[in-house]
Amino acid sequence: MSTKDTILKQIADNPILLYMKGVPTAPECGFSGKTVEILNATKIPFAYVDVLRAPFIRDRLPSVSKWPTFPQLFVKGELVGGADIVEALYNDGSLLPLLQAAVQPADYSAQANVITHSEVEALILGSYPDAQIAIEGQGCDLTIRVVSAQFADSSMVKQHQGVMATLTEPLATGRLHAVTLKTFTPEQWQAQQPAPQAGLLQIQL
Repeated sequence: MSTKDTILKQIADNPILLYMKGVPTAPECGFSGKTVEILNATKIPFAYVDVLRAPFIRDRLPSVSKWPTFPQLFVKGELVGGADIVEALYNDGSLLPLLQAAVQPADYSAQANVITHSEVEALILGSYPDAQIAIEGQGCDLTIRVVSAQFADSSMVKQHQGVMATLTEPLATGRLHAVTLKTFTPEQWQAQQPAPQAGLLQIQL
């Protein structure tokens, strides 16, 4: 499959798709960050492609979409635009109904297509076998905590990128839409725990 065909398939398969720099939990440019913030405010799930991790997409997409910069938001196969246009649509109240119309109820209710917690855990453990993983949430919207010694020499951005890379397939296919990710080294996680409170000793008389 050519790069153009890959892009067209991504756009066709995902009713709301954002091509951005970085990942939603750690955008790597201000315009991508602004767009993610606006999309998150609508509470409508969306798929994304990190063009920094896919340079062949980054190089080819502008000629396909006829739009030279990033991010690029597509809704139902049509280019909406970049950060400024998304912000303008949000401010005038037209973005939310546009996104709502793109997402059919079946996208939420097709339980057979929704990824399970155990599947998410298995995908992450494939790259982080020492990880302690906690997952909350239902359906396509999950909060995931990952504690791994492999994060020791990585920035938070790199940690998030590494974990999100393990979830590329379910995100691309729509089985997983929104992820809130928290990553820690074992030492960082231990430091998050409350100190034990001193107990009272009952003295027997």
